[in-house]
Amino acid sequence: MSNLSASQTQPELSAPSEARTSVVVLFGGRSGEHPISCITAKSVLGAIDRTRFDVIPVGITRGGQWVLLDQDLTDVVTGEDGLPFIADNGTEVILPLAMGSSELRVVREGKIESVGTIDVVFPLVHGPFGEDGTLQGLLDLADLRYVGPGVFASAAGMDKHHMKVVLQGNNIPVTPFITVQPGEWQRSRDEIVAKVEELGYPAFVKPARAGSSLGISRITSADQLDEALAYAHKHDPKVLIEVGIVGREIECAVLGGGEGNPSRASYPGEIAVSGESDHEFYDFEAKYLDEEAVQLSCPADLPEDVTALVRDIAVRTFDALGCEGLSRVDVFVQEDGSVIVNEINTMPGFTPVSMYPRMWERTGLPYGELVTELIELALARPAGLR
Repeated sequence: MSNLSASQTQPELSAPSEARTSVVVLFGGRSGEHPISCITAKSVLGAIDRTRFDVIPVGITRGGQWVLLDQDLTDVVTGEDGLPFIADNGTEVILPLAMGSSELRVVREGKIESVGTIDVVFPLVHGPFGEDGTLQGLLDLADLRYVGPGVFASAAGMDKHHMKVVLQGNNIPVTPFITVQPGEWQRSRDEIVAKVEELGYPAFVKPARAGSSLGISRITSADQLDEALAYAHKHDPKVLIEVGIVGREIECAVLGGGEGNPSRASYPGEIAVSGESDHEFYDFEAKYLDEEAVQLSCPADLPEDVTALVRDIAVRTFDALGCEGLSRVDVFVQEDGSVIVNEINTMPGFTPVSMYPRMWERTGLPYGELVTELIELALARPAGLR
C-alpha cells in the first residue's frame, strides 16, 4: 500500500476492451474491517487475469464516499495505526440504477464522465454495510451481477443469531448460545447472568453482526460480563454469548456449483495459534497482523469419515442459507468425531494469509484460477431475483 498523502492525482480513465469482461473490484467500506478489505483487494487485483478481464477499482471511504481509484491504488494510504485506508480523491462514482443500464460514471471537477459498462462487480467489502446484504441489495436494485451470496444469505450469515436459527431449522448442529438484544443488559442483567451460568464457562462474548474476530472476548466468570459486553458493543448493539466448545477448530471453504451443479467443499483446514504468541485464541491480530503466530494444516489431520462429515456439513450450511459463489464455514470437531457449526463467513478474506484461498490452493485450485471461477460463477447467474 502507498504511504502517500490523501491528496492524490486523480485516476485516468481508459476505455475497456470490447473483448474482455469488465469487472468492478469494489472494496473499503464503513465497517471496522475497512483495512482488511483494502488488503484483500490488493491481493485480488494482483491475481486477476488481465488478459480476460478489464478491472475498474472502486473504493468506498470510511465516510461512505464511492471513489474511482487507479490501478496502482495510490489512493489507498497508510494511517497512523499502520493500517491502510481509502482517501477521498475528489471523485464520485455513480452506480447505474435503471434496469437495462450498466454504464458506470464518475463525477470529477463538476463534470460527469463515463467509465464504461459493468459486466460484473466483485464486492470485497467485509462486515456491516457490505457483507450483510445491504450492498447486495443495492447491486440487485442496480440490476448488476456480482460475486458472492445474495441479500438474504448475506444478511443471515452476518447475523450469527439468525444464522443459528436457520441452521437449527435444517437440523444442522450449532454452538449453544443466548442473544443479548440492544439495551437488554441494562434492563435484564440478572436474567442474562443466569442464562450464561446455565450455558457454562468458559464462554465467548461476540458482536452478533461483525467479522474478522472483532470485539470477541473469552470469559470464565460472570464478573467479566460487563467488560466483555462493553467491548462487543463497540462493534454491534446486538451481542451473542456462546458456550466454549471443547474441540478442534476446523474451517472449510465452499464454492457454489453454478448452472445446477452441486456446491463443493475444499479439504478442511485447521488453524493453530502458536503457544509462544500472545494470542489466547484466533483473534483479529492473529488473523491479519501476526502471520508467524498462525499455522494452517490442510488437509487437517482428521479421520477420513470425519473429513467427509466436515465437508458435508459445510456444503449443507452453505445451501441451507441459500449462499452463492463462496463462503467459509467454521466448525468444531469434538473428541467423539461430532461436528458443530460455529459460523459462516459469506465474504471471507482474500489476503495473503487468509484461509479461504489457502484451503482451495491445497485442494488443487490455485489463487488466480479461484478468482476467475468466482467471476465466472457470477456472470453465469442472472441479475435480480434468482
